[in-house]
Amino acid sequence: MSRLRLEYFANLKNSIKMAIEPSSFSGTWKHQRWKESPIYPDIVSANKAITSSYQAGEIERARQLFDEMTHRTVVSWNTMITGYTKLNMFPESLRLISLMHLSNVKLNETTFSVSLSVCARAHSLISGQQVHGLVFKSGHQKFKLVGSALLYVYASCRQIGDGRRVFDELSQENELLWSLMLMGYVECNLMREALIVFDKMPIRGVVEWTNLISGFVKSDDHGCKIALKMFKMMRESGEAVPNEITLDCAVRGCARSGDFSIGKLIHGLIIKSGFEYKSSISGALISLYSSSESMDDAEKVYHSVSSQSLEDSNELIRGLLKLGKIEEAESIFGNMIDKNQVSYNLMIKGYATCGRFEDSEKLFEQMPIRILSCLNTMISVYGRSGKIDKALDLFKEAKGESCPISWNSMISGYVQNDLFKNAFELYLTMRRSLISETRSTFSVLFHACACMGCLQQGQIFHAHVAKTPFSSDVYVGTSLIDMYSKCGSISDARASFSSISSPNVAAWTSLINGHAHHGLGSSAVALFDFMVDQRVAPNGATFVAVLSACARAGLVDEGMKLFRLMTERYLITPVLEHYTCIVDLLGRSGLVREAEEVIEGMLVGADSAVLTSLLHSSWFWMDVEVGERVARKMFELDPNDQSSACVIMSNMYSRSGEWGQKMEMRDMLRELGGKKDVGCSWIDVHNNTNHVSSSPV
Repeated sequence: MSRLRLEYFANLKNSIKMAIEPSSFSGTWKHQRWKESPIYPDIVSANKAITSSYQAGEIERARQLFDEMTHRTVVSWNTMITGYTKLNMFPESLRLISLMHLSNVKLNETTFSVSLSVCARAHSLISGQQVHGLVFKSGHQKFKLVGSALLYVYASCRQIGDGRRVFDELSQENELLWSLMLMGYVECNLMREALIVFDKMPIRGVVEWTNLISGFVKSDDHGCKIALKMFKMMRESGEAVPNEITLDCAVRGCARSGDFSIGKLIHGLIIKSGFEYKSSISGALISLYSSSESMDDAEKVYHSVSSQSLEDSNELIRGLLKLGKIEEAESIFGNMIDKNQVSYNLMIKGYATCGRFEDSEKLFEQMPIRILSCLNTMISVYGRSGKIDKALDLFKEAKGESCPISWNSMISGYVQNDLFKNAFELYLTMRRSLISETRSTFSVLFHACACMGCLQQGQIFHAHVAKTPFSSDVYVGTSLIDMYSKCGSISDARASFSSISSPNVAAWTSLINGHAHHGLGSSAVALFDFMVDQRVAPNGATFVAVLSACARAGLVDEGMKLFRLMTERYLITPVLEHYTCIVDLLGRSGLVREAEEVIEGMLVGADSAVLTSLLHSSWFWMDVEVGERVARKMFELDPNDQSSACVIMSNMYSRSGEWGQKMEMRDMLRELGGKKDVGCSWIDVHNNTNHVSSSPV
């Protein structure tokens, strides 16, 4: 159970501690009850022996002592049930509770509290409802601990409606229920309802503030911004002082939302509060600085902790791999004394991302224990490296666990290897096997439809999504926008965007990109402006999309204005993709020399894409001089790949009447063995997708 989840249940556990630990009953009460029993010494001794046995981990010995008792009180039963519960032996606890009821032993408030707690922790809704019936008949629901345990059951089993009915009935006399009701809504990601309960709470402490903040952080990017507002309100209200878990949540919210400046301010507050060297919060700080690509700061935090935890090491490895620093990640991984499955999975994925598939496979073979998550990771790696048969072998080993991630990984592997029909058939098998789809399932399927340009199949999958909780999910919605845009239906792309509950920057970028592909430059710029008005900060990919739209529509002034906005206001450093868009924008508009100047002033070295764009513009506007300079740069950049430059220059010389130069380019192309790429198309006929390709020339 995670640290935050433990915090969720802190109030309840502290409250029912008196109920589930017989040794915590007041001595006076025990003395009065035992004094009335003629067999007091034997029962007391047996109960103590049972408690000592299960506390020592000898649960079988404890049960033997319990079974050998000639007389048992309700305390004896509660003690044995508590023993099983302490050791997480929930089925045994539930069986003993049933036996206790069948033995006509009168259950008291302690029995009900412990029993309901067992049902909650075992996520056994049916057993919880049965105990609830007994509680109702006995009238014990008025006891605060019993009422709290009732709500705990329904919140843990995500039956929030039943939990709300318990809350409405008992909350006026039981202040403990407010925190539990809040926890229930947070666990079910019903943050609007959680906020309503929070606003009405008679008393709000650090636990309640932290629960709400953590819930918003876990919801989505928009929720992270709300979480940071709540954190600010918490400090200003003076109702509670943030503890290390609150600060952990706030830092993670900054990392997810990209509010790195606020994250640094919270780091200062952490230092001021004395939590700087706490291992419990260092992982969040490492995540913050890794997300902002400030790896020097991340490593400073990592090395400042006296003993790095597994989470700290894994977070640092994750950040290093995200920036492609595989050697540094290897060093951290190699120096780790303890490694868990997350550590191995991160490195296996890291090797695969860098193209080092053999190292991924080698590390997978070295794993001491291969759990399901490791198999899923390796299925993805084999799919990415084109070893689809090996991926299938692992999938056959993993699919018996009925884990959606295994199925998603295999479907993704098929899609990455252009085996779209296999991917669709496996999805149908997944549905027939009653494996629950996740949002990743539909995202991969929509990507496959986008690659094929298969609108009809995409619409069928969209109908499936409409029957799931993911119809308004931003992750699925973004994939839908991309699919409809690439399949030629910009109106459906807009409708998909409208269905997203809280569009993030990725969703906006996908919609802008769709308009760019359809040549709707003015609409793309208008969408960008509207996105900014909605206080969604654009990122580098957003500017690539809108600059591409300007280039295709010939909006030179707007494009150059946006480029300056990107660097001056949003402080985004241009990369090759941005420069390629600007060169394309200027080149298409006939400003070939200006485009050449942009390349010469680039902060990064030019690649073949940006040079090819300028060479095309030189051919279109017949600027042979610029074309020759660009072609020479392309020859120098990659002497082994001169085909495209030779073809364009040959055509340029042909148009200008320089036949000798043209024949020279043709001879060079012939020596290189250059061939035209094979053209291919897909066409849907009676729900079957057919592949049609031209013959290579």
